Parts: sequence; structure tokens; C-alpha cells
Amino acid sequence: MPPCWYYEKKELKDTPSMREGISFDTERRYRKEGARFILNCGTSMSLGHNTIATGVVYFHRFYMFHSFKTFPRFVTACCCLLLAGKVEETPKKCRDIIKCAKGILTEDQYFSFGDDPKEEVMTLERILLQTIKFDLQVDHPYHFLLKYAKSLKGDQSKLQKVAQMAWNFVNDSLSTTVCLQWEPEIIAVAMIHLASKLTKFAVVDWIGKQPSQSKWWDMFVSDITIEILEDICHQVLDLYSKNQVQPENSPPQQPPSRSVSPNHNQKVVVPPKLPEEKIEAPIPPAEKPVAPPPHPPLSEAIPQHYNIYPPAGFPANYQQMYPSSFPPPMPPMQPMMNYPPPSQPPPPSYGVPSTARPPVTAPPMPQGGYYGGGNNYRQRYPK
Repeated sequence: MPPCWYYEKKELKDTPSMREGISFDTERRYRKEGARFILNCGTSMSLGHNTIATGVVYFHRFYMFHSFKTFPRFVTACCCLLLAGKVEETPKKCRDIIKCAKGILTEDQYFSFGDDPKEEVMTLERILLQTIKFDLQVDHPYHFLLKYAKSLKGDQSKLQKVAQMAWNFVNDSLSTTVCLQWEPEIIAVAMIHLASKLTKFAVVDWIGKQPSQSKWWDMFVSDITIEILEDICHQVLDLYSKNQVQPENSPPQQPPSRSVSPNHNQKVVVPPKLPEEKIEAPIPPAEKPVAPPPHPPLSEAIPQHYNIYPPAGFPANYQQMYPSSFPPPMPPMQPMMNYPPPSQPPPPSYGVPSTARPPVTAPPMPQGGYYGGGNNYRQRYPK
């Protein structure tokens, strides 16, 4: 049975981030910043709307189990976009996503990626998979929005405007927690309802209308009240409110591998300061070893008696006068094997001219050749 990913409003105000001291408005701002970052990064990398929406839904589901203090939002957003690309069959390399993030984020925001951003994202991907319980398939309101808009009757130009405005509202709804409260069918109905109110287009007729259906969405979603649709519309319209508190500059966060979930009830223990070590006088460098003397030239190393050429001015009989200065003469080389002379004379054919040899005659060839044999070969060769 797949897990249930829809929560009540009171559960959305009791998240791990709020239990660690983050206010509701701050968490809502963090979620909006992470969703906007995924949208900007995915758009700059030419990713489809389904891939971007899947990454945002992963992002919202992840922080229902973890705190923003433990896992930086921008590292998590890159991890969600990486996994969404694989699920929606539009994969992007991790280094390309990090490169795109570096161009969008500021220096303080990019500090949370640490010294090895790829390792941080790849490590967090395993935590993300375990957090969402490997439930990777996500439905989005885009498909239902087009289906419902095609069933409405009226001026086609106005319907086109309503559908386009509702599509933009669905994109903006990703920055809220609406996807954690309602199914995509209900969100699509609410966004069409909001667009029709703003364009002043009243839906009075639709395809397949039944007498029991008072509203056009009764044909697609049952038991949905106007109060629920209005609540969803107001959550989306709050994004455009001008009375929002100006966000304060968040301090740079540590990478997920270094961050530790803080405990506000525990005092911070400051380690004692170690005494300074005494620095002794530097040890003088060791003297360089003396290189051995070079070897003498080869002509000086060879004894003089190996010089086969006598010095100038030597007498002709210098070998007899200086016998010890010359090696003894080499004895004459003996044959390696002494073959005895042949005991028998060679055959008569050896050394006989070819004209004196008896001629070699071949047997007569039968008529018609060896294979043909002529007409009478059976009489000649009966066997």
C-alpha cells in the first residue's frame, strides 16, 4: 500500500523544522525559495514541466520528515531535481545541475554545498529515496487541467485565456504546500475556478452535462464544496500579497555532511584552550655529502699491454724485447669436426654427364588418353 502524502493544516504546523525553532513564516519562505530555485534551474536546463513539478513535490515531502536546519534547502533542491530527471526520463548530470546552481545562487547560498558539491548531492539522494519511501510516481494537475478545460463550452478565445491563466496558477501553487493537502484533480478544478473568476467567464454549459450537476466540476470531482476551492485559491493568492514580511538574510548553512541537528535544551560546550607549544631553535641543515671523485677515462683505466699498436720509436723486434707486455699468440684454429673420407666410391651416376646416361622412356599411352581410353579401352584393359 503506498504511503499517504496528504496532511491536515495542523500537521503542517508541527513539522521537524518548527520543532527546532523555525517559525511558520520562515519555513514557508524556505519552501518558496526552494521551489522557485527548482523552477529556475529546471527552466534554464530546458526540463519539462512534469520534471520540475516532480522535483518540487519531492522537496515538500522531504521536509515533512527533516528540518531545514539539518539539510540546506538548495542542496536538497538540487538533489530533488536530479532524482526527478531520472524518474521522468529526462536525466541531467549532477555536475550540470551544480554548475547551473552556482550561476543562480549567491556566494553565501552556495557555501552550503561544501568543498565537494557532487558528493554532497549524491549522498543526499540516498537519504531522499529513503525519506519518500521510494514512492517515485507523482501525478500533477496539468493533465487534469487540460482535460477539464476541453470539456467546457463557450467562447474559445476566453476559454483559451482561462486555461492559460489556470496553467500559470498551477505553476505558482508549487511554491505553496497545496500539493501536500489536496489531490491534483482538486487543484486543477480550483485553478480553473480562480482563472474564471478573474477573467469574469461564467461556465454555464459543458460536455456531458447532467440535470443533477449544479456545477461543472461535479462531473469530475464529487463532494467538493466551494469553501474548499476558495481556500486553495486564497493560498495561491497569498503569494502575490504585498503585506508579506521582508525576509531576513539567513546565515550560510553548513553542508549536510557537517550539519548536526541542534538541540536547544543542551548547552554548548566550549573545548578548553590548549597551551601553546614552545618553539625550539631551528636545527641547522645537514651538510651536503661530498660527491666521490669521478672515474678515470677509459683509455687510462685499460692496461698498456692491451694496446696492440706500439708507441712511436719502438724497434721492429719489440715483442721479443718486451715479451711480458703482450699476450701470448692465439693457437691456430682447429676444425670443429673431422669427417673421415668416404669408404665406398660414389655411384656411377655421380659426375657422369647427362648425355652419357641411358634415356628414360615412358610406357606408350593408350589411344584417347589415360582417362578416355579410346573406343577399345575395355578390350585392352579388361580388368
